Amino acid sequence: MAKRTMVTGCGGFLGSHLVDELLQSGREVIGIDNFSSGQKENISEYTDHNNFKLLNRNVRLPDSLPTVDEIYHLASQASPADFTEYPVEIALVNTQGTRNMLDHALACDAKMVFASTSEVYGDPEVHPQTESYNGNVNIRGVRGCYDESKRFGETLTEAYYRKHNVDVRTVRIFNTYGPKMRPDDGRVVPTFIDQALSGNDLTVYGDGSQTRSFCYVDDLIHGLTQVMEQSELDHRVYNLGNENEITIKTLAKKILDIVNTNSSIVYKPLPEDDPERRKPNITRIQKELGWEPNISLENGLKTTIDSYK
Repeated sequence: MAKRTMVTGCGGFLGSHLVDELLQSGREVIGIDNFSSGQKENISEYTDHNNFKLLNRNVRLPDSLPTVDEIYHLASQASPADFTEYPVEIALVNTQGTRNMLDHALACDAKMVFASTSEVYGDPEVHPQTESYNGNVNIRGVRGCYDESKRFGETLTEAYYRKHNVDVRTVRIFNTYGPKMRPDDGRVVPTFIDQALSGNDLTVYGDGSQTRSFCYVDDLIHGLTQVMEQSELDHRVYNLGNENEITIKTLAKKILDIVNTNSSIVYKPLPEDDPERRKPNITRIQKELGWEPNISLENGLKTTIDSYK
């Protein structure tokens, strides 16, 4: 009998790619989304799929849910553009919503993967970031609604593990990109691509020397499923991302070259609490699960840009 898997945030960028992967593997998938940031068109191709059911729900609200074997809790607005517009909603979906999903996992005796974020490291003083690093987060800053609620979500997962023995695993997701990201998402890759394809100049904040490490979405999804499918784990938290670090200025130049546009780069002041460097140490998941990203930035960007065209 096929495993029944719940995906919260199924209409989002990562959620919709995960739904595709799970359906291809023969899972019965129950998607949950209230489409506050996800897009219905991301999962429109699954509407008539025999093994997919969509529930339009807000995970912050306790509600009766179907019994499942697995839960991927991905629901949350994650765009920096949303941090000032929806701070309360973001803080609550990652705390109250996470509690509701943990309660459901407990009731179903289901395994759960909690999608945390590299933002729990804040503006890191340790580089690259390992899972043992506790971070440098401004809890009262504009990003705190997301950063700190994800940190507390992790605290909840550990509390449910210790108190109730819920089998919950946490992944700290680093910068990920690929098809289905909203052009107005506010994150750097879709913003640069949208600007380049429109013939506009690319907006770089600061002097562009800040770094990120970008993982293509297919690699990331394979990592998520590997963390779920392991029967025994040495640890319950794993970094997921690509170790190839690049400056934002260099990223902008790569996208300009691929799009072959006459656009140039313009510079604006750096936003509050924007991390100077961000790079995962993925030694733990490489050694324990054998996962590592395989898709190069150049190939991933070309595929993503083609999808936007």
